[in-house]
Parts: sequence; structure tokens; C-alpha cells
Amino acid sequence: MEFSFTSTGTLRPAASVSPEMNHDDRVARFTGGLAPATESIRAFEGSDRLRPDGRPKPAFRAELRRIPNVMNVVHTAVALSLPFAYSWLAVVAGSWPLAAAIPAWIFVFVMMGSWFQRALTLHHEAAHRLLFSNRRWNDLIGEKLIGWLVFGDGGNGYRLVHTQHHRDEFGEKEPDFLLYSLYPVEKASLRRKLVRDALGVSGYKNLKPAFVGLFKPARRMRAIRYLSGQLFVFSVFAVFGMWWGYFLLWLLPWATYFRVFNRLRALAEHGGMTRSLDRRFTTHDIRQGFLSKHVFLSQGIGYHLAHHVDSGIPMSNLSKLHAALEEDGYVVPGLTKSGYWSFFRTLSR
Repeated sequence: MEFSFTSTGTLRPAASVSPEMNHDDRVARFTGGLAPATESIRAFEGSDRLRPDGRPKPAFRAELRRIPNVMNVVHTAVALSLPFAYSWLAVVAGSWPLAAAIPAWIFVFVMMGSWFQRALTLHHEAAHRLLFSNRRWNDLIGEKLIGWLVFGDGGNGYRLVHTQHHRDEFGEKEPDFLLYSLYPVEKASLRRKLVRDALGVSGYKNLKPAFVGLFKPARRMRAIRYLSGQLFVFSVFAVFGMWWGYFLLWLLPWATYFRVFNRLRALAEHGGMTRSLDRRFTTHDIRQGFLSKHVFLSQGIGYHLAHHVDSGIPMSNLSKLHAALEEDGYVVPGLTKSGYWSFFRTLSR
């Protein structure tokens, strides 16, 4: 049986979310288990740089909102080249002694799984129209290309859904309400979720609608666009004589390792938080170390509280806004989690 904590810290059994339930009741009953105690968050009155809700004032905001086009070109070029580099390493390692080849193959598998998050970070940036200042190139590269390659249809559907997430976290149109709710859960419940992810069950559930959509007229074109991206990736592997690489170096890491990675990433952003006009109650703040910034959540997107305070700031400048939030008193002592591993331990009780 799963349990959830109310906003007052009371432990109660978690019931299923019924369509008849009022949304305010859903929020009260299913969220807030990992949100900070209300009395621990003092009101922020603003500062020379920040408004009372944490958003930067005009002069500071203008500085933070400059899109680093050249830097993002580099980020994009590196991201798109990494699968080729990892695939090359996997092939070269095949000629090594087994004792050296196995660690290399494990490294490639893990890094390919992590690569999807790197690519999706660029896709996310494009959805906010922050990847390139030229809107045409922003949408073409970030959405139509990258969004198409990483198991998407190349459309702007993600932008539309993601807008609802930023407009009202845990609100009535929150696309991931059930993903973030009910935490902390029993250890057995969390274990089942992660095992399903690791074994490819969640990946299968993500892929299945595309194949089913081929036989439904209303969904056929979107399904074709979705599957054409994967056919293109398969063709690239095949051109280099590595048709098998699509399954072992692309599909398998995405369907297993990345599903675990993606769930933990999402929970580290909003798991167990609650609906509020104050972003300190909707979004976790986790200290960013070297691995956090360069492996787990690359390119600064791990400063997620800063991102939700002002979603119009490019990822490269989120660290600057976060520093201001800390220095000016918006981020109060005790709000920031010490790291991802210690946070993950709080997901189960």
C-alpha cells in the first residue's frame, strides 16, 4: 500500500485519483510530501535585483536573457556528434582484450543513455525559444531535428504541453501531475517503478502508441513522423555498416537506462512538491556539483528553481540567477538539498 504526506506532514493512505475529485482536493491529498514546511520559508520582499517573487528586475533581466548563440551552436554540434564518437568507441573496443572491452562497452551504454538527456535539454531550450535568437533556426534545429531524432515527431506539441507545466505547476492542466505526486512512497513501490524502467517496460509503453497510431486515421500522420525519425537513425547506423548499433547503442539505452535516468531527473525537479504561487514550494533546489552540471543534468538546466522563477532565461545563465537568489535571500538556508544522492533517499520511506 502506498502512502502520501499532506502539506501539514500527516501520513495518510494514497487513494486513486478519481475524475470526480476536485482538483484542490487532489493537490491537498496527493502532493506536498517533500515540500518545505511553510514556517521555514520566510516571505521575500525583493531586492535591488529581484522582485518579491524572485524574478529579476528589468536591467538584471535584460542581462540574463541574452541568448549565447555561438555557445549554443557548439553545444548542439557536440551533442549531435557524440553518438558517432560513442559508436566508434564501441566498434574499436571489439578488437581489445575482453577485460578492457567490457568496461568500454558499459561506458558507451551509460553515456548513450545519458546522451538522450543532453539532447532533450537542447530540445527543451528550443521549446522555450532560447536555443537560438533566430526563431526559424531555433525551431528547425531544436524542435524539428533534435525533437524528431530523440523519439519525437518534430512538432511543437511538447512546447504547448510544457507551457501548461510552467504556467501552473501541479495545476489542473499539469501534464505530469501523477508523476510528481504521492512522494515519498514505500520503498517497494519506488523499486517497482525503477525496475519497470530498467527492464524496458516503460520504454515499450512509450513506443506502443506510435505503432498503434499507424492503424488509426486521426493519429496516423503523427505516428509516421515519429517512426520516420527512428527509421532515419537506423539508416545512419546501417550506412556505416552498423545496423545492429541502432538496437544496442540507441534503442536499448533509451528504453532502459534512460527511462530510469529520466524518472529520477523529473522527481529531482518536482517530485513531492505542491501547487503554489511561490516557486520554492513547487520546485526542488539541489546543489549542483561537477557531475551534476556536466553529466547528470548538463548545461546548467539543473538550476531548476531558477528556471521556474523565470523560464525566459537561457540555461547558460541560470547559475547567475541562482546565485542572485541565494545572495539576496530568496533561497533561504535549509531549502537547498545537498546533492542528488541524498535527495533520492528521501523519495521512499
